[in-house]
Amino acid sequence: MSTTTTSSPFPERTELRGEGLVLREWTESDLPAMPVLFEDPDVAYWTPIVSPFDARAAVARLERARKLRADGEALLFAITVDGGAPLGEGMLRRVPGGVELGYAIGPAHRGQGLAVRAVRVMAAFARAELDAERVVLELEAENTASVAVATRAGFTLLDVPLIEGQEKGRPFVLQTWGLPHAP
Repeated sequence: MSTTTTSSPFPERTELRGEGLVLREWTESDLPAMPVLFEDPDVAYWTPIVSPFDARAAVARLERARKLRADGEALLFAITVDGGAPLGEGMLRRVPGGVELGYAIGPAHRGQGLAVRAVRVMAAFARAELDAERVVLELEAENTASVAVATRAGFTLLDVPLIEGQEKGRPFVLQTWGLPHAP
């Protein structure tokens, strides 16, 4: 993992490496790839990413990523294998007492273990570089693919209250999964 620190709450430039992946921040050159990754029924249903997702949504997503970073709230990463073409997105968001992780993998790139590996890389960064004591995923129990990712990445279901809400006109109930502390 390589970082350059500044007075900003996040390192000035953040690129995470590990598990055969490079997680880097989104750039203008990624704009054409974003609709291919995010205009998908599963992304639309299970994530808060806007749908439909077109070229205008891509520009808005890049602007949002930059604002979240500048405000010290979150980092949005392009998930890549070599720093090049994005295959999905990883999200690292500060929450009280720690960090929440999230991800979305483009439909053509699923089944390669990208989400599991990206979650492990982001969790390691959160612990080592951000001193996050608590690293969580918030998932719907019915989202079997994400529950499998959480389990394979070493997270366990926490005995905490469910998070209920509504997004995109549908109700949701989220479970909180946590990463146990390393010995």
